[in-house]
Amino acid sequence: MAQTTNGKTDNILLDVKGLKKYFPIQKGLLRRTVGYVKAVDDVSLYVREGETLGLVGESGCGKTTASRCIIRLYEPTAGQVLFKSKALSANGQPKMVNLLELTREEMTKVREEIAMIFQDPINSLNPRMTVADIIAEPMVIHGKYEKGKSEELIIQLLERVGLRPDHLRRYPHEFSGGQRQRIGIARALALNPRLVLCDEPVSALDVSIQAQTLNLLQDLQEEFNLSYLFVAHDLSVVQHISDRVAVMYVGKVAEMASAEELYANPLHPYTEALLSAVPKPDPLYKSERIIMQGDVADPSNPPSGCYFHPRCRYAVDLCKQKAPEFRELKPDHWVACHRAEELKLQGI
Repeated sequence: MAQTTNGKTDNILLDVKGLKKYFPIQKGLLRRTVGYVKAVDDVSLYVREGETLGLVGESGCGKTTASRCIIRLYEPTAGQVLFKSKALSANGQPKMVNLLELTREEMTKVREEIAMIFQDPINSLNPRMTVADIIAEPMVIHGKYEKGKSEELIIQLLERVGLRPDHLRRYPHEFSGGQRQRIGIARALALNPRLVLCDEPVSALDVSIQAQTLNLLQDLQEEFNLSYLFVAHDLSVVQHISDRVAVMYVGKVAEMASAEELYANPLHPYTEALLSAVPKPDPLYKSERIIMQGDVADPSNPPSGCYFHPRCRYAVDLCKQKAPEFRELKPDHWVACHRAEELKLQGI
């Protein structure tokens, strides 16, 4: 997929192609499979080195499942997850590998390069471990822990995320939600990763703490040359932190473009509807609030054609009959809509 992006493939760090994750529906005493929940259904996206790709959509659209499939916390049903790995390179040059074809030992090596920050800072930290043990855990698992040197690194990481060295011997319940998330961020950086999967890292925090955490993530990205896949449902948050944005609907990517382009010139009706709900800072700004009719499609029994057509005010017969192709309509602007060329949609 990324090969068609202006011919540039050098700086692609992560390239996801046709990713699928179907969960079986089992019934009866014999637990026979009677269907599948298509949580992730043919998702394609890419992340360049040093950038942030925001992945947005309504709750249940498959954002978190997609991110966990990338790192193989869930085993995908189909697709490719290409990652430019240094750990598996023989000559020191990064090598593009398909994570879904790696052995368990190879995947363990790659996980040194890919870290994850989880949504819930309470449940993602072991309540029986001290802060020092939590941050050191990735080093211990990967055999990188050296007593003196690693303890210094843990203190540096703790200070870098805004906590004090005397916090090392405390437990997670002694901290606020924002502080716990900072501990999670420090743990994610313990092995000096290249890609960080951020699974709604600020959704459980107060608004003022959200801003502090987002600013911290941006500072760390610049300092450590990190790339982020930033999963969120708040479009205002995504606009603040993302270089590019991918919009998901019922397991599929509906649109993907640079943040500036997507917010100003959306090409998909679903993106337009989401943007119309974003609060506007200018009280004199007039825009139409689009109320989507009906409910989100059921991923275990999706509608024919375009999954969004039952809620789309622009839908025609073709939308009901044929699934749209995810295509590059403008340079680096991808969309899955039959009528994308002819519709004039409002942005913000």
